[in-house]
Amino acid sequence: MCALFAVCTVLAMAQINTDQVMRIGRNSLYFEDYVLSIQYFNQAIKAKPFLAEPYFYRAVAKINLEDYRGAEADATLAIDRNPFIVDAYQVRGIARQNMGDFEGAVSDYNEGLKLMPVEKVFLLNRAVCLCELKRYDESQSSYDELLAIDSQNDRAYLGLAHLNLERADTTAALANVERCLELSKNNVNAYAMRAAVMMQRKQWSEALADLDQAITLEPHYAGYFINRAYMKYNLDDYFGAMADYDYALSLDPNSVEAHFNRGLLRAEVGDNAKAIEDFSYVLETDANNFMALYNRAMLFMQSQRFREAVADLDRVLEKYPQFEAGYMMRGGAKAKMGNMRGSQADYDRAMAILDKKKTRTSDFNPARIEAEKAAERAEKLASGELQPEEESDEDIAKRFTSLLTVETDSRVKPEYENKARGHVQNTDMNIEPEPMFLLSYLSHDNKLNGNTYYMREVDEANATHLLPEALTLASGELHLNEDDIARYFNNIDYYNGLLATATPRPIDYLARGVDLLMVRNLDGALADADRALELKGDFALAYFLRANVRFMQWRMSTSAPASDATDARTQAMLHQSEQAALLQAVLSDLDQVLRLSPGNVYANFNRGNAYALLADYTAAISCFNKAIEAKPDLGQAYYNRGLAYLQLGNKARGMADLSKAGELGILPSYNIIKRMNR
Repeated sequence: MCALFAVCTVLAMAQINTDQVMRIGRNSLYFEDYVLSIQYFNQAIKAKPFLAEPYFYRAVAKINLEDYRGAEADATLAIDRNPFIVDAYQVRGIARQNMGDFEGAVSDYNEGLKLMPVEKVFLLNRAVCLCELKRYDESQSSYDELLAIDSQNDRAYLGLAHLNLERADTTAALANVERCLELSKNNVNAYAMRAAVMMQRKQWSEALADLDQAITLEPHYAGYFINRAYMKYNLDDYFGAMADYDYALSLDPNSVEAHFNRGLLRAEVGDNAKAIEDFSYVLETDANNFMALYNRAMLFMQSQRFREAVADLDRVLEKYPQFEAGYMMRGGAKAKMGNMRGSQADYDRAMAILDKKKTRTSDFNPARIEAEKAAERAEKLASGELQPEEESDEDIAKRFTSLLTVETDSRVKPEYENKARGHVQNTDMNIEPEPMFLLSYLSHDNKLNGNTYYMREVDEANATHLLPEALTLASGELHLNEDDIARYFNNIDYYNGLLATATPRPIDYLARGVDLLMVRNLDGALADADRALELKGDFALAYFLRANVRFMQWRMSTSAPASDATDARTQAMLHQSEQAALLQAVLSDLDQVLRLSPGNVYANFNRGNAYALLADYTAAISCFNKAIEAKPDLGQAYYNRGLAYLQLGNKARGMADLSKAGELGILPSYNIIKRMNR
């Protein structure tokens, strides 16, 4: 979109400060504004195409956008310019791994390990790729090397479990899953993997228990509900199975497996009309699903819709001309329609097939036929006799052999370990508070509770009609699309011209400051907030904006201290002190907002968050109390207050607040409640 390149007028080629552009690009990357970050890295590349860093960071952004081919190309360009950027090999390896180029990925991980021999991510990803290549002994060696360095690596044990399953050693696989869960009791993939093994062993109750745990940890994945329904079906819990299929479809309305399975279950309980609806949906999505076609034909027969039954059976028998039972059924349908000649022909054909087999019992199983064909194709692919591009697009084997379950990929996934992101995710208990409220020209659609975030000062600023767009309060970070990016850079251009030619007004600096905040130019946004306050010392929105910017700077500061520090302990203490100073500056600005706007809900909420980050949970609770007193339906305040109570060990009040937050539409509350109640 050509408007995107309005950024060129802000960062003109002749005047571009590459270091500044790269810094803002990394800001955007940190805050997961990947499309925006790419625009900044593009500018750096145009100015200095010989630098490796812009290509590397652009590759990281593309990895996160799942543009693996683009990420591979950019990582290659970075390596060409500087073959010693270790993370570039990681990014390219992950891109190749996601594209199925496991040999190329292994090569990259090996190159990375030459530069950094004890890098755990390289060892883990290499082991996964070697397993995919069926080089099992080498994969085992890579896992052993990793565990010698880090014996507490839960992902390594999960990877080993997958390797054991590939070697058909389920006993060893289960032992490694157990070890993984000892180290990280909330590893959802471990529960999913163990459930799959238990399902193969027909140990339905054990499989059900593991899927219950997986759903508690990852409640929005439809596949777990589909598979749990299968467990419940085998435990004769038809009502529970139907409920799980219904819920799976509420999460993923396009799930073919859920519609097919629900159709089978509805047919079994005699709800033919709704079963036909489910099979019809499957066939709209996948016209060549012959099992759905055959099942719908049987239901049409039972519903005396003989013409439709014949139409479906015509297609089934065209695909499977030796299917005796199909001819018998079609013959029966034709007889009901008065076509006795056609009916007799179908009966004769069925009897001829049975006579040839010297039996009167049909043993034709299209599912087995398709599974055998798929196995034969897999052997040819593995031996090189058949090239992948020759493979048909129809995944018939899956259609016939996975009728009642979804293949949940519980293997270790390649993930880029973003060292620029300050905090490492805690896989054992990853709980994030609801984020601070930010001034923005965008807002979330709050579809659950319909609440809007009203602030008098925002309303008054909008009433002046001096802002480029309606100012709003947004709950948390907002990620920009290409149109947004172009619009904000155009706004910045406009205010650059206005402030250069007209007498500056505080609201003009505020307006540009919000735009600069939106495009992650934190230094520029801070300078504009300062300028607005120099002109108008009682400008509450400018204090609110400056608190937003300083909080974002704190977020950026959470990256680890420099690794080349001569005294790591002293450096870490200094870093911690700088972080605390930034949060104190946030609190100072929010105090000014409250001085000018007593009882301001969002200033109190944001103060609560800042105190919680300083681990002063008592002060945080006091701030959340004030926010709730002013706005009793602010679910975010209940949620964060609940987390603060839990930090202080007050489980009763914490759980009560989380329950209220869930009632007000803060869905993560229920996940935490389930975890705490285990």
